[in-house]
Amino acid sequence: MGTGSAQLKDRWKPGLRQKAPGLLQRGIRHLSGDHVAAPLLLSAATVLGSVFAVAAFVFMTLGFHLSTGLISGFIAAAMLLCIFLLVLTRLRDHGHEKFGYANTVTAIRAAIACFAGSELLLQGVSAPGETTDAILIALIIFALALDGVDGWLARRFRQQSALGARFDMEVDAFLILLLSAAALLIGKAGVWVLLIGLMRYVFVLFQQFMPKLNAPLYPSFRRQAICVVQVSALCIILLPVIVPPYSDLIAATALLLLTYSFSTDTFFLLRKRKTQM
Repeated sequence: MGTGSAQLKDRWKPGLRQKAPGLLQRGIRHLSGDHVAAPLLLSAATVLGSVFAVAAFVFMTLGFHLSTGLISGFIAAAMLLCIFLLVLTRLRDHGHEKFGYANTVTAIRAAIACFAGSELLLQGVSAPGETTDAILIALIIFALALDGVDGWLARRFRQQSALGARFDMEVDAFLILLLSAAALLIGKAGVWVLLIGLMRYVFVLFQQFMPKLNAPLYPSFRRQAICVVQVSALCIILLPVIVPPYSDLIAATALLLLTYSFSTDTFFLLRKRKTQM
């Protein structure tokens, strides 16, 4: 009995306990890979899990009071879960022990983008041509205002990382895609407005076939400013007072600026690679 009791106690020593993680921890470890430190894994899981739990509750509460009902909350929660799972797979690109304040803010922005986007899309499908709820525009503006906060926090606390930069960029791209789809469904612009949201993903697709485009880009205020212009322009055309042809003109201007930005970066990468060769 004494030997068996001692063995049972040994199983629950702190050091051995880490070697027998629960199902959830094993699942997160499988997503993130074996090269991610345990403190970062725990920090990321705690932050993303907390943001998801609070966001899901808020999604359901707001959805209940809006025209689309609870279905928008479920769709938003599903989109947010997919985003957070993808983030966990890239933790190896975050060289810090903590997930960080900046990534927490970006996670909140992702939650806002998912809910506002699902609401706008459902409203566009169920009631095309109807005006957009003011609360959704306010949420998007709030998410846009937070766009500079996460970068400032990363610099302030020295938590910059490839993961944080990619997370921030993909949330922006996802929000722009949802807003451009909403602009089409609500009737503020033609099908060409989808190019605003799809251009980033077309660029990623070309990267798979043209390795030259995978080279790192230099930091650019032009790139950041045009991104803000895209979201601002799409928010403006979703306002009830902005109707065609004015909404078309605003969206077309945003598309031209975005095309210029992507063309500049593409030519830079191609020319840089050619020079190096």
